[in-house]
Amino acid sequence: MFSIAALVPSPPILVPELCGGLAHAAGADPDDAPAVLRAAALTAVGALAAVTQHWTVIGVGDAAQVVGQDAVGTFRGFGAEVQVALSDDALERARQTPDTADPQLPLPALIAGWLRGQVAPEAVASTTLVAADTPVDRCARIGADLRSALDGSPEPAGVLVLADGAATLTLKAPGYLDERAADVQRELDRALAEGDTAGLLALDPTLCAELALSGRAAYQVLAGLFAADPKAPCVETLYRDAPFGVGYQVSVWRPSVSGGDS
Repeated sequence: MFSIAALVPSPPILVPELCGGLAHAAGADPDDAPAVLRAAALTAVGALAAVTQHWTVIGVGDAAQVVGQDAVGTFRGFGAEVQVALSDDALERARQTPDTADPQLPLPALIAGWLRGQVAPEAVASTTLVAADTPVDRCARIGADLRSALDGSPEPAGVLVLADGAATLTLKAPGYLDERAADVQRELDRALAEGDTAGLLALDPTLCAELALSGRAAYQVLAGLFAADPKAPCVETLYRDAPFGVGYQVSVWRPSVSGGDS
């Protein structure tokens, strides 16, 4: 039975070794933006891990792809030899066989593997990448089909969604400043905070691509997970900011109990 979804962005700065070391890894320093974001992400994934040890990960890639639980990767291409895996069995096998970690593993799978290792090493994850240009109705269908499959499981099931907002919010943003981005990001933030699936499905793929809003397809898969529910999901927002000119939001989504408070 589908029970929980965690929404986390996917910047490499989540990994402390890619930020110059391990200092403030727990996010205790409010002036350390990566650490604060990291702490929120770990909290969200901790909520997921408390419910289930079997995770379906949704991310965005150049093309549709499935990365299975045997995958092992490294953040070498981002500046540090940090190995991660989607299961501890796979990581242990990689440690016994040098040079098996894939430096080309897609970033969402790398981030999912790092989060899993930090929070729940016993968990097992598989990653589905949705192509960045996937049409809205197809994204919604992917989410709805996933929900149907997970609801058919006798055990609690959870989804980890990795998605970033607009990367064009400031002059120093990776995509430079686009004056349209603030309004789009504001509406995205509202829809995510309120569990407004219709609002997420209203995101325009062409405009999102122009604004470097790379998580659009994953947000709409998330919407599809909850779209058929009679009530909006219960959403706990743990982080919402754009410290580097990129919109990031961390939250935990749970289906509302029919007839109860939302």
